[in-house]
Amino acid sequence: MATRSIDLGLLFSRSGTYGLLGEASRTGALKAVAQVNGDPQFDIAFRPVERDPQGNVDAYAPLCEQIFATSTARHVIGCTTSWSRKEVIPSLERMDGALWYPVPYEGFEASDRVVYTHACPNQHLLPLLDHAFAQYGTRSYLTGSNYIWGWEMNRLAREIGMRAGGEVLGERYLPLGSTEVSRIVDEIADLRPDFVLNQLIGPSQYAFLQAMAGLRARDPAFAAGQCPILSCNLTECELPAIGAAAEGVIAAGPWFRGMPPLRPEDARGQAFGSSLEAAAHASVMMLARLLSHRPGAEALPLSRLLALPRAAAMGLSPRTHHTRLPVAIAQVRDGAFVPLRSMAPIEGDPYLTLGLTPGREAPPALRVVT
Repeated sequence: MATRSIDLGLLFSRSGTYGLLGEASRTGALKAVAQVNGDPQFDIAFRPVERDPQGNVDAYAPLCEQIFATSTARHVIGCTTSWSRKEVIPSLERMDGALWYPVPYEGFEASDRVVYTHACPNQHLLPLLDHAFAQYGTRSYLTGSNYIWGWEMNRLAREIGMRAGGEVLGERYLPLGSTEVSRIVDEIADLRPDFVLNQLIGPSQYAFLQAMAGLRARDPAFAAGQCPILSCNLTECELPAIGAAAEGVIAAGPWFRGMPPLRPEDARGQAFGSSLEAAAHASVMMLARLLSHRPGAEALPLSRLLALPRAAAMGLSPRTHHTRLPVAIAQVRDGAFVPLRSMAPIEGDPYLTLGLTPGREAPPALRVVT
């Protein structure tokens, strides 16, 4: 069988504010590239074309265009933040490319140039808040990094909380990379919310969790599991950097260690460190299955690829370009995430067209126009 060589772009920051997240995603993508290239069931072999923006958001679009200009790649696996994803979408449109985005995000987007292979709010935030309201109460404190993810996630959290009869006691943001968390922690100590929804990323999150661990040690009102910290983006890849301060954090996502693989048919013999690694691996494997035994398919627009029957069989929606994913709630205990609750896979609903009820399925006739 003749093997077609296909250039595949990889665009992950391996350093900077969110270097650990980018490194985890890159590891998953490269594992899948090696798996595809070594599996005789595929008639293709991927050739990675890598660029590293080093956490500089201004570098993403130029480096994405460089991938397209210097290779035959039409698909890129990459980006770690919504800011960087939105930066490259105009480049994808100009250069006729496609992005596979393997990181959780805040929803309210359905680009014709992007496939969203990690969770959106109906697959992380809604189930997480549903769990928190039932277990802890509805008085919340919201914090986040000062960019799209934090703004949008907390906007949704306010709306969801108000509809549940709850109250947002406070809301604070930090610039990306800032570790000036003392004012936030002091407010939490004074306001005593039922839980904190934490949308900080990178070093900001690490400093916040360390400071909250100090608060728990000195104030009995925050000890023994009271006022838990919730997250929709914390995964195993960052736990070593946080250490004991991560104990008790409750997170939502499609996968945690110890759970069945996201794609059992593609994960044979693979071990993943986090959902970021697993989703990047799944992105490459799904693309490989769409391109294999279809000469020239790598040049097709995403709308054509995602209209293939095999795309629907893999849980890829041609309507929204989102992925059907399981939902899990897990808590850090003794340095590792322990699943508390899991739900069957549900279709991504980026515009929350079914409202704010977690776990509902989208009607098959729905179309999203962007």
